Amino acid sequence: MLNRSRRLRTSLAMRNLVAETDLRPRHLIQPHFVQPQAGSTEISSMPGIVNASVEETVRQAEKDLKKGLASVLLFGVPDEAAKSPDASYCCDHAGVIPQAVRALKKAFGSDLIVMTDVCLCGYTSHGHCGLVDEEGVVQNDQTLPILAEMALRHAEAGADVAAPSDMMDGRVAAIRTLLDENGFTQTSILSYAIKHAGAYYGPFREAAHSSPKFGDRKSYQMDPRNAREGLRDALLDVEEGADMLMIKPALPNLDLIWRLREAQLAPICAYHVSSEFSSVKAADRLGWVNGDQLMYEHLIAIRRAGADMIVTYAGREAVEKGWIS
Repeated sequence: MLNRSRRLRTSLAMRNLVAETDLRPRHLIQPHFVQPQAGSTEISSMPGIVNASVEETVRQAEKDLKKGLASVLLFGVPDEAAKSPDASYCCDHAGVIPQAVRALKKAFGSDLIVMTDVCLCGYTSHGHCGLVDEEGVVQNDQTLPILAEMALRHAEAGADVAAPSDMMDGRVAAIRTLLDENGFTQTSILSYAIKHAGAYYGPFREAAHSSPKFGDRKSYQMDPRNAREGLRDALLDVEEGADMLMIKPALPNLDLIWRLREAQLAPICAYHVSSEFSSVKAADRLGWVNGDQLMYEHLIAIRRAGADMIVTYAGREAVEKGWIS
């Protein structure tokens, strides 16, 4: 037998020599849920993840940064009393996310990449990602100026990257235009270009207190049965000014990560979402799987499919437990 694949698997050193995919701290983006209250609050469905004050967020980011996690994605968790039908709090200069961005950039400067989620769901009293009319229909064009102003507030505070996740048509162009008009030409946009509706976001909605009070999000998030639709929308986002493209959730869409990688030169990010994280945690707690190994294999699969970076709640554990180099 002349050809033996096992010759290249004989030792760890040999396997490392020929490995095609790597996973390093620089590939990982750690999400943070930021609340106005002091201290932190555990999220029951997401072990190890908390809603934290600005001060606690800065302290945790410092610990993570020392271990190599140099990128964060911030989600605001405002008080219920601050929510309104028009999500006005999301554009408040003194809002919890602008506060957190200022604090993080003051503490770490350019050593830390600060990304911010741009979406209304956590700020509206009805829980939808856009404004709604009297009949409960989400209004696309009326929502765009609010999203753009929200991104501008984050940029003014010092955010490096605005990440719109709302899935309104035209929001990338609206954000890019307003940022540029106000001198923030260097603020990047990470567009949630392919974001499927479905059952993968339950733990996140507990964390962000963002469940819709009526209906669902199928009229603006994508149908998971479709692939070409997602690719089309991703390419449209690039035309509108997106610098990076997000695919969410990650594991059910490895095919789309691969196809978008083949179709586009822009950096691609994948979101290893809350249910992907929490399901591994639950199975590990029951003794059904080796949670650390399975989580690592999740992340490797996402990288192998073509993602340049991964938003994952497992980022901190990956560096603390030594899953990755």
